[in-house]
Amino acid sequence: MKIVLLNPPHTAIGSRIPDDHLPPLGLLAVGGPLIDDGHAVRLIDCEFGPLGFEEIVARVLDDCPDLLLIGHSGSTSAHPTAKRIASDVRMTAPSVRVIYGGVFPTYHWREVLSESGAFDYVVRGEGEETVRRLVRALSSLEPLSEVPGIAYRDDDGVALATRPTEAIANLDAYRIGWELIEHRHYSYWGGKRAVVLQFSRGCPHLCNYCGQRGFWTRWRHRDPVAFAKEIARLHREEGVELINLADENPTSSRKGWLAFLNAMIAENVPVQIVGSTRADDIVRDADILHLYRKAGVVRWLLGMENTDDATLKLIKKGGTTTSDRQAIALLRQHDILSMATWVVGFEEERLSDLWRGFRQLLSYDPDQIQALYVTPHRWTPFFGLARDRTVIEPDMRKWDYKHQVLKMKHLHPVVLFLSVKLIEVAIQARPKALARVLLHRDPQQRHSMRWYTRMGRRVWFHELYEFAFRRRHFAAGPSLEVFWGAPQEAEEESMLPPRRRHPSDSAAA
Repeated sequence: MKIVLLNPPHTAIGSRIPDDHLPPLGLLAVGGPLIDDGHAVRLIDCEFGPLGFEEIVARVLDDCPDLLLIGHSGSTSAHPTAKRIASDVRMTAPSVRVIYGGVFPTYHWREVLSESGAFDYVVRGEGEETVRRLVRALSSLEPLSEVPGIAYRDDDGVALATRPTEAIANLDAYRIGWELIEHRHYSYWGGKRAVVLQFSRGCPHLCNYCGQRGFWTRWRHRDPVAFAKEIARLHREEGVELINLADENPTSSRKGWLAFLNAMIAENVPVQIVGSTRADDIVRDADILHLYRKAGVVRWLLGMENTDDATLKLIKKGGTTTSDRQAIALLRQHDILSMATWVVGFEEERLSDLWRGFRQLLSYDPDQIQALYVTPHRWTPFFGLARDRTVIEPDMRKWDYKHQVLKMKHLHPVVLFLSVKLIEVAIQARPKALARVLLHRDPQQRHSMRWYTRMGRRVWFHELYEFAFRRRHFAAGPSLEVFWGAPQEAEEESMLPPRRRHPSDSAAA
């Protein structure tokens, strides 16, 4: 079959401001198995430009495809755009069948299929094997009811889902379709040729706001040596200089992560690695952090979420402010940059809480910070806690963590926004922080920090402009439950647990 994989353009500020773009790993991961099955597959990455709707439809229909697969890593905020594209394609070429995948459609499949005829099928959970089975069924006219992990409309137009699929036990069993992209077009971290990869999927921790934990069902990791070899091949054959790990928590298994670090050191390739992890894991690995740096790790984003212990307890983060501060200090000792995420917008927050958070961030002394707004997902336990809160941002494209979407009891959106902007400037423009940007002893890290500072400055002014002239959402809207629907906490795990464990897990767990 002729199959088009499509990465829709995203409206998030972070996608528009930087001059760098990263390849869509999820679509490439699905594309590899489809190519191996003999299908003619091509990728359209609409982030470049970004492409307009008319051009997107023209490119999709360029060779009269049989199937269009749409997916995006920021699937909630990208949903309106994906829906528009699917509708335009269907209006122009009704014979093209549209498959939709990602976190948002996995849980909102009922609404996706019931509210619009634009999508024919929804892939729920991991897509590598499920898409292969779905395409095989469509090619041979087999009954869709026998394909696990999908949703579709029956002959009467009723949306229904098949039994859940199993999470993939062996993540190395499916190859990534790197041939679908031109590596020279993708970069990050200031123009370095880059790709996105996953060492692991899932997270073993219980943060009740996380929209990813249940999607992946169980934490699993790739074979450490095979993963290092793939990175080395990408560097030697494609010139890749930087790996952006898309894992929620790649360091969960100390033994597995240590095996990967040693394998990377053995490969001896000058590749830089950035990603996200937990402060607790950094503190746990204090004795091997020199291997992190030697293997190429140059920055960790630490999901601290909040600087208040009571709030951390509310969201079941599991960490502490003490371990957060200690992790940043340890990373700095080994010339690894730290980016601290700081989430605001909790219902009871006051200016005094923001002030305390600012002072706490100063004591942490991170190299970079990223301020985010609490954004609920219907399938998480946190949604049940926030179900009665008022929605003030009805545009789903803004549900990207960079916009306030829920009303607060004590702070007007203007007050919260300006407070966050001032805190960002105060943290990033401290003499100590500026000195690191200008005088860091590692020239590579100095380059990285200067790139991030330039990009952050552009984003900061863009956010001010958007807030002042483009946002008109301060009027109170419906409750969160009325806006999104009833909580789906019982459906949080999107797949069945893997039937068997990866061979290396027994040694690495």
